[in-house]
Amino acid sequence: MASTGQGGSPYKHPYHLVDPSPWPLLAAFAAGLLVTGIILQAHYGMVWPLVLGAAGTLVCMFGWWRDVLKESMTPGMHTSVVRLGMRYGMILFIASEVMFFVAFFWAYFHFALYPEHVSGATQAIWPPQGIKTFDPFHLPFLNTMILLLSGCTVTWAHHALLHNDRKGLIVGLALTVLLGMIFTGLQAWEYAVAPFPFVDGGVYPSTFYLATGFHGFHVIVGTIFLAVCLFRAIAGHFTPEKHFGFEAAAWYWHFVDVVWLFLFVSIYWWGAGEIAPH
Repeated sequence: MASTGQGGSPYKHPYHLVDPSPWPLLAAFAAGLLVTGIILQAHYGMVWPLVLGAAGTLVCMFGWWRDVLKESMTPGMHTSVVRLGMRYGMILFIASEVMFFVAFFWAYFHFALYPEHVSGATQAIWPPQGIKTFDPFHLPFLNTMILLLSGCTVTWAHHALLHNDRKGLIVGLALTVLLGMIFTGLQAWEYAVAPFPFVDGGVYPSTFYLATGFHGFHVIVGTIFLAVCLFRAIAGHFTPEKHFGFEAAAWYWHFVDVVWLFLFVSIYWWGAGEIAPH
């Protein structure tokens, strides 16, 4: 019988050996069916493969993450070495997300700095002729303040957790989730009243909606991430010593904040043209 390692682990080493799990294989099949369903729906109007693929992917997500949460609560599983590895993994994931947004900024600045490359343009100007833009210090500025405030509340929650203040942790997380939902609602309203079309509007709407839309998707993901942390905080899953799940969510949220600051400065402010009436 193996002797007990650090933290009550039954192994002689501090590393985590993953137990056999059906989720990776099932998730691969579900994701494949989801992509196939998207293709079949787009070309032939078949909806059921898409629905099955989406349902299967969601089931695998919830089942896999449920097992990860159980694992994190099992004494001896998430040792200090394992938690360090997860931190490295989260850092690399955020780095990959940074490069994801670099592509959108690259596309935007290519046409903004070289407007003569815009196909069919009669004048080399940016924004293109006929495009009216948002007032950067109206709704976009309000959303900027909301996201910056949410960065403060999640930091407050983290500080409360480190000082074993459970009430401060829960209140800070609840406020952050609420601010994330408000941001998403305001961005949806912004899209509804946008002075340029969502489809067939040319290069400016394409670059605008790609960059801000994917950022909005990341805000939704981050809000869900923090909401799960809120439920876990209420259940007492986090301690001042072990709370990587919350830490990863906070890092992700700060990344989302920083990306929005770049979007606000470059697209809404620096790239503003003729302002559309409110």
